[in-house]
Amino acid sequence: MKNLVCKIMQLSFVLLFAFQSCSNSGVSSEDIPVVVPSNLSVKATVVGSSVANPNGDGSGVVNFKINANNAVSYKILVEGKTTEQTSTDYSYIFKTSGTNAFTIYVSAYNGENFISSSVVVVVNVASHLIWAEEFNVDGAPNSEVWGYDTGTGNGWGNNEAEYYTTRPENIIVENGVLKIKTIKENYNGSNYTSARILTKDKFYFKYGKVEFRAKLPVGKGTWPALWMLGANIGTVGWPACGEIDVMEHVGNDLNRIHSTLHSPGRSGNSPDTAIIVIPNATTEFHIYSVDWTATQMKFYVDNQLFYTFANSHSFPFNQNFFLIINAAIGGNFGGAIDPDFTSSTFEVDYVRVYN
Repeated sequence: MKNLVCKIMQLSFVLLFAFQSCSNSGVSSEDIPVVVPSNLSVKATVVGSSVANPNGDGSGVVNFKINANNAVSYKILVEGKTTEQTSTDYSYIFKTSGTNAFTIYVSAYNGENFISSSVVVVVNVASHLIWAEEFNVDGAPNSEVWGYDTGTGNGWGNNEAEYYTTRPENIIVENGVLKIKTIKENYNGSNYTSARILTKDKFYFKYGKVEFRAKLPVGKGTWPALWMLGANIGTVGWPACGEIDVMEHVGNDLNRIHSTLHSPGRSGNSPDTAIIVIPNATTEFHIYSVDWTATQMKFYVDNQLFYTFANSHSFPFNQNFFLIINAAIGGNFGGAIDPDFTSSTFEVDYVRVYN
């Protein structure tokens, strides 16, 4: 028992001594030297860059070498995405097609202390096909890709005269071409029938280049369209969801192609629109396209640029959209219908979406 008491007393003296030693050491947090990183450098190498291709091989890959004295970790901000790491090597793949400049922000840390720098890289990203509808299978449009809007839709908001159906009389794929036929006939209370298909709930995309190759229907009152709507239309409605009209044409104004954007406060008679006049819109196929990024949209016919829209975060054009193909007749934009009109066909050879 005496031995146990002695051992407890000895241990108490040791702990007391240790506590007093620490208390009297005189070291405080203010005496710990502050280590701040310095000499931060960021070197960017665009993969495949050469004298002939200074902005890379089109892959969009950029490798970064980051160095700083006294740095423990790094934060890298690219296209709104932040990465934290301890390695001095970093690689990023840019996916916006075309040649674009990007600013990369880097911070070097040691505890809560840091320094920051940035570097601008110009990168070429080649376009790659990410989705296509070639209409190579005869019959009804592929149900895995396309759905239908049917009925009158109360004029679809534009006082249109057609009733949209899913009948083969109105819509069919034949010989590699989608054909939407507008017919003058009495059908469910309407005097005309046609069709409207869309990729809603089946295919969405954000940014990229979209191409439609199409031959437009003839006849006064016809109103074909190749266009897109924001995927959130079911929750926010129109025009808050945004609308991108790649091509609209009215038979009462032959060969004048309209490209228009609709957004809150800029819908209906939107100021964000342009027109190009082309020959033979109703007798020959033409390529109607838009190149869409976070900063701009460029509209083309047969690769001829005719309209550039400055996109930004203040517009609803920075989210997923779906595709729509339809042939309307009459209405606010289609105008007066030729009383002798009997039928007309809207033909689409393909739809292609690139990154």
